[in-house]
Amino acid sequence: MDESATNRIHKSFAAQSMMTTLGAHIQSVRTGEVVIAAPILPGSQQQQGFGHAGLTFSIGDSAAGYAALTTLPLDAEVVTAEIKINLLAPAIGEELRATGRVVKPGRRLIVVTSEVYALRDGDEVLIAVLQGTMVPVAV
Repeated sequence: MDESATNRIHKSFAAQSMMTTLGAHIQSVRTGEVVIAAPILPGSQQQQGFGHAGLTFSIGDSAAGYAALTTLPLDAEVVTAEIKINLLAPAIGEELRATGRVVKPGRRLIVVTSEVYALRDGDEVLIAVLQGTMVPVAV
């Protein structure tokens, strides 16, 4: 993946105020795969002290969307058409890490998936899987 494509991903991510609010950051960008991590902050916990499902969904959706964007020309963006989540375990830990991947790229639809892990004391637990469809749009 060339530097201009990677820079586009980072620039677009920096413009997302939601990701800034959540303290999220990009860990890696490769063609067809993007990894986003976010700390489980006091403001993103649910009533039992676990990471909120909204945090899990937000970084999983963004990781999948940016993975889709890595497959498109520089004059395109993506929007989520639909995405579902299966919550598998509580988000217990210090940080969540979402790995978004492209399952099937296309001109009109891009099928994506994302796995979200909770990291706690060096261990990681799969807490959610997402699958969805991204739609390319002109910038």
